[in-house]
Amino acid sequence: MDKDVSKPRVVVGVDGSPSSYAALRWAVRYADLAGGTVDAVAAWELPGLYGWSAPAVDMDVDEEEARRRMRKELADVLGADAASKVREFLAHGNPAEVLLRAAEGAEVLVVGSRGRGGFASALLGSVSQHVSHHASCPVVIVRAETS
Repeated sequence: MDKDVSKPRVVVGVDGSPSSYAALRWAVRYADLAGGTVDAVAAWELPGLYGWSAPAVDMDVDEEEARRRMRKELADVLGADAASKVREFLAHGNPAEVLLRAAEGAEVLVVGSRGRGGFASALLGSVSQHVSHHASCPVVIVRAETS
C-alpha cells in the first residue's frame, strides 16, 4: 500500500454490510476533519477454498466480482464524487488479518460493529473484535445506523 506520511491515513474495512456503510461514512468525515486520506479495504475469500471438497473456481472472476461490488458500494454509500477520493484496496485473505496489515502506520482503523456473518444477537462481529485487540493503531468500531 502506498503510504503518504504527510497526511493522516484512515483505513476502513468494507464488506457490504450496514455497519460497513456506517463505518465508511464515519471514516470519510473523520479524514475530512483531519485533512487525511481514506483507504477502503475489502478482503475476499473463496467459499470452501480450504476444505477438501472445494469446487473448481476461477479466482480471477471472483476477484473481479469483488472489485466491482466494492466500487459500487463506495459509490452507493458516498456518492460518485466522494467515492472517487477514496483509495480502494482489495486483498485475498482473512478479513481481520488483511485489515491489520493495511492499518500498519495508519492514524486509525475504522470497522463496522458487525459484518455480514455471525449471530444477530452478537454485540461485536469476529473481525471487529479481533482487530480491536491486535491493531497497532487506534480502532473505531461503528454501529449500523438504525431508522
